[in-house]
Amino acid sequence: MPERSVLIVDDEFAIRDMLRMALEIADYNVLEADNIQDAYTRIVDDRPDIILLDWMLPGGSGIELLRRLKREETTKEVPVIMLTAKTAEDNVIQGLDVGADDYITKPFAPRELIARIRALLRRSTPGQELGKLEVNGLVLDGESRRIFVADNPVDMGPTEFNLLQFFMSHPERAYTRGQLLDHVWGANVYVEERTVDVHIRRLRKALQTDEADYSGLIQTVRGTGYRFSARGL
Repeated sequence: MPERSVLIVDDEFAIRDMLRMALEIADYNVLEADNIQDAYTRIVDDRPDIILLDWMLPGGSGIELLRRLKREETTKEVPVIMLTAKTAEDNVIQGLDVGADDYITKPFAPRELIARIRALLRRSTPGQELGKLEVNGLVLDGESRRIFVADNPVDMGPTEFNLLQFFMSHPERAYTRGQLLDHVWGANVYVEERTVDVHIRRLRKALQTDEADYSGLIQTVRGTGYRFSARGL
């Protein structure tokens, strides 16, 4: 398998050096940047497979860079893990809402970070596909990993796609947040349950299309979690 590349965006040399050693031992190709301008140039020129992004950076914040990446067609699909000392719940939710795929607070264990990187790359890379799934005009094409409504593509991130694919292939059953984490993120990866709520919110927003509003397909099951049901339309 070709070497996967990881871009570390952090202004602290000691953090970058520690991460570089851990990632190289795990057989990743490591790229580095210490400010958002250099980071954006490296992303465009080198096309990393995943980005580790600090919040506070010279020349602007990591959140500003993340917003820019998610707006642009060529960079919006690149997975991003926020890596920051900001631990407040509002900061975590803001990072995930802007488009981060995961959020890890400092200090952290390098082994946990490597596990999360591997899990995120698995989720972002097509594996065994389920072919086409269709519910009331909403079409999921597993081969191309695209969503369509009335032949028009629906813009959706890789984690939201994986959530929708799981839901559409397991309709009318309620799943707890823990079960969704196990099925979509992987049983051996630590991700906080509130992360599920943020991605559900982003999935519902993506399903509010110009042609039809499919957000009601994702039902909240009080005291349990979530369920996918055509009765929600």
